[in-house]
Amino acid sequence: MTEIPEFTTRPELAGSFGMVASTHWLASAAGMAVLEQGGNAFDAAVAVGFTLQVVEPHMCGPAGEVPVIGHDARRGETFVVCGQGIAPAAATAEAYTDLGLDLVPGSGLLAATVPGAFGGWLLLLREYGTLRLRDVLSYAIGYAQDGYPLIPAISWSIASVADLFREHWQTSAEVYLPGGGVPAPGSRFANRALAATYARVLAEAEAASSDRDGQLEAARRAWYDGFVAEEIGKFAATDVMDVTGERHRGLLTSQDLSTWRARLETPVTYDYHGLTIAKTAPWGQGPVFLQQLALLDGYDLAAMGPGSADFIHTVTEAGKLAFADREAWYGDPAFTDVPLDDLLSTAYNGERRKLIGETASMDLRPGSPAGREPRLPGFATQPFGGRDSGARAKAGSGDPGIDPATGEPLGRSTGAQSSGYGGTTPRTPREMHPGRGDTCHIDVADRWGNVVAATPSGGWLQSSPVIPSLGFCLGTRGQMFTLTPGLPATIAPGKRPRTTLTPSLALRGGEPYLAFGTPGGDQQDQWTLGFLLNHVHFGMNLQQAIDFPAFHSAHMPSSFYPRDAYPGRLDVESRTSGAVIGELRRRGHDVHVQPPWSLGRISAVARRNGMLYAAANPRGMQGYAAGR
Repeated sequence: MTEIPEFTTRPELAGSFGMVASTHWLASAAGMAVLEQGGNAFDAAVAVGFTLQVVEPHMCGPAGEVPVIGHDARRGETFVVCGQGIAPAAATAEAYTDLGLDLVPGSGLLAATVPGAFGGWLLLLREYGTLRLRDVLSYAIGYAQDGYPLIPAISWSIASVADLFREHWQTSAEVYLPGGGVPAPGSRFANRALAATYARVLAEAEAASSDRDGQLEAARRAWYDGFVAEEIGKFAATDVMDVTGERHRGLLTSQDLSTWRARLETPVTYDYHGLTIAKTAPWGQGPVFLQQLALLDGYDLAAMGPGSADFIHTVTEAGKLAFADREAWYGDPAFTDVPLDDLLSTAYNGERRKLIGETASMDLRPGSPAGREPRLPGFATQPFGGRDSGARAKAGSGDPGIDPATGEPLGRSTGAQSSGYGGTTPRTPREMHPGRGDTCHIDVADRWGNVVAATPSGGWLQSSPVIPSLGFCLGTRGQMFTLTPGLPATIAPGKRPRTTLTPSLALRGGEPYLAFGTPGGDQQDQWTLGFLLNHVHFGMNLQQAIDFPAFHSAHMPSSFYPRDAYPGRLDVESRTSGAVIGELRRRGHDVHVQPPWSLGRISAVARRNGMLYAAANPRGMQGYAAGR
């Protein structure tokens, strides 16, 4: 068992006016500035979101997506904003298989879905905010125009794809290789084409109306019906090198943008130890968090102790079962009947819990809710039970990411972006492909009782070439679809991909208590689960729960191209005790020990006992909370 440290890397912030926490200090400062000028939590979240698109371009971008979950104190309403774009009208499985593909590529233009982030932020601002677009967009425009200091991870990300930019994606080289070289960490970097795009959107909005809501609608039209959609449609029709080593044109058109709208939804909830945990519907992976709680409800976790082998083993094995159900059952509920009531029921999880034994499972075991037989996509069946599965698990991920503390290559296990070639000198277009980016996170609480969490992502600088007239690139969220026919996550026109983005909100007695989240792809609902369990069962404050040594499994199929899985793999930070690591290995886990501060980028805000609290992740030396 690991002792709870008396001292933390930072204090848990406390105050009564407002709290902002995010994955970048400049974005948190922008959100706090909005609160200081009289904006509410939703205004501040929008300002943070737009700022992150500029200062973390390897983590999110203007053509990405955002799920938001919030509680509006005035209306007494908990809500979800779905800012997840849909597959293009031409995106059928046959459109890909006719090209000889068995997976949606992870880079280039074929994986582009409708950019949902802009519409999602505008919907949040219109429905729940109070300020005008200029008040929340000016921070992003300022940093894009005048520059901001590059964090080391951005420089490393650019370096990892610099040859690809020079040889194939020259429009990206024009933005991210100023003067032909990789910009150094700490150097001042600007993206004036992006600044001009947002300035034009704002100018068109203000020219169209003097009314706040009228301006927001005019800005939405400029993006989805106007010049932005037109430029996206033209660029998507060009031939671009992607991860396959071939040039392909995209399927996205301006008409796809014109027909899409962000929307408000009701969250999915589960009651756990006095808290009601609210998540998105299963177009995101959010309900997998709730399934893990439903499985763990049958254990005395407090008695196991924080960071113990019993605790890590039990939580990991429960996660394997929940993620197996995600693979078999989750998808856009507008297209498929996801049996959520059964998946979260006491009876179902009581039976599933019996599968958790004393040793690590090496199988992918989806259940049969309401007697329905599960089916899995082809990529999910290959690593499990096959002759080479053990060798694959022990070989390591082969999917290098970055150590967020140093900017150096690490492993797929971080959930961070990867180069796709492990830092070696690329020789062919296929070897030069950029890997996935990562994600950002935002939490805000204000003095009026409003609380919001959002997890923007996509449109990474590694995704696809920059559209030169706009200053940003398209996203690749479509890689999360499967091409196997007839499954909940099978690609189809107008369908939302089963995204990994998963902000969290906890209520106590119907009032917002805690908002939290993290970047990290498939790891998001593992890292945040550990955080919540640390807080609920072991009494850790927000900063203690974030700082505590983290762990996660890479057992399940990745949601990202090339959809690899590593059965039995368990990643733990080296601050985990040697005795615990040894016991986990004895139980059959393929334990990979990662650097001491490398797993997770959680941030959180809370309301309790009439006060507001916030904390942010020290890993990576960039996330910060602010408040008073």
